[in-house]
Amino acid sequence: MSSGTSPGTSTRAVDLRKTYPGRRGAPAVTALDGLSFDVPDGSVFGLLGPNGAGKSTTVKILTTLSRADSGTATVAGLDVAREPDAVRRAVGYVAQKPVTDPMDTGRENLVLAGRLQGLGRRDARSRADELLERFGLTDAANRLVKTYSGGMARKLDVALGIVHRPQVLFLDEPTTGLDPEARAEMWAEIERMTGHERMTVLLTTHYLDEADRLAARVAIVDRGSVVVEGTPSELKDGLHGDTVVVELGTSAAASVAGDGAPLLGSPRARLTQVVGEAGLRDVVVDGAQVRGRAEVGSSALPGVLAALEGAGIPVASATVARPSLDDVYLRYTGRTYGAADRSGSVVAEEVAA
Repeated sequence: MSSGTSPGTSTRAVDLRKTYPGRRGAPAVTALDGLSFDVPDGSVFGLLGPNGAGKSTTVKILTTLSRADSGTATVAGLDVAREPDAVRRAVGYVAQKPVTDPMDTGRENLVLAGRLQGLGRRDARSRADELLERFGLTDAANRLVKTYSGGMARKLDVALGIVHRPQVLFLDEPTTGLDPEARAEMWAEIERMTGHERMTVLLTTHYLDEADRLAARVAIVDRGSVVVEGTPSELKDGLHGDTVVVELGTSAAASVAGDGAPLLGSPRARLTQVVGEAGLRDVVVDGAQVRGRAEVGSSALPGVLAALEGAGIPVASATVARPSLDDVYLRYTGRTYGAADRSGSVVAEEVAA
């Protein structure tokens, strides 16, 4: 094992940096800006962040598909830059986009993957049959992959990623586009990998509930660096009090968006002032939603609603809840997760252009 890893942590990123040149005269795009984290062995580690945060770039570097401009990384105790061939044998990688051949059957895809990973013909066929049964694809084994549903195709992608029994599996946005049933099946399979097989899984996702459910630890990534790392429970418990969320009425929402008659003064500043004076802190206005925190949300909510009514600001609904990972993201970045995801999509498109 490389000296850069500690007991129980064979996968680590240290100060990774990566910049992509701008296209068509555009400025360069910084994808990673000093990103660092440790992945405990035999667990699910979640890289959580909006589109364009740098998650996929990180995975490409750790799986030797890209090189960092600077920084170091070890995977399964192997230096990514110095031992790329050994890293490739030790890891599995399930990319966002399908890697199967749609004109081959599911079984043919798995046998070929096994052969490419060094399995003999008989072992590759045996492993293919084992994985087809495990992922509930036996009945579709001899069908062309182009006839598979989205959920079936995604399960086959994951099966391809573990055909050689890797020490570390990288899952890049594995449930994007799946229906709720297929998503739940994928979650169960990921839990099985770590629970029964002690495989280390690095999961990138922009779904807050997915990271909360699956990851033993998460690193929240924003603008190419990790802003906070810990277990979902300790991150949420670190935010004392409750979250209060107010959905504005139609006329107020239009005013905040600039489409209606303006509220007194700047709409966002006015809203922040009104709910702040009513007892909310860490207030953020995101479209028609006003989000803030209070020590006891149920006690603060009546005063908040009364203050908004007194200011002539209509309310459509209001809720009080315990802290979520969305609140953690807001605390450490100053933006709601939804707003960051929308703005990050633009950056991701620019990098991919």
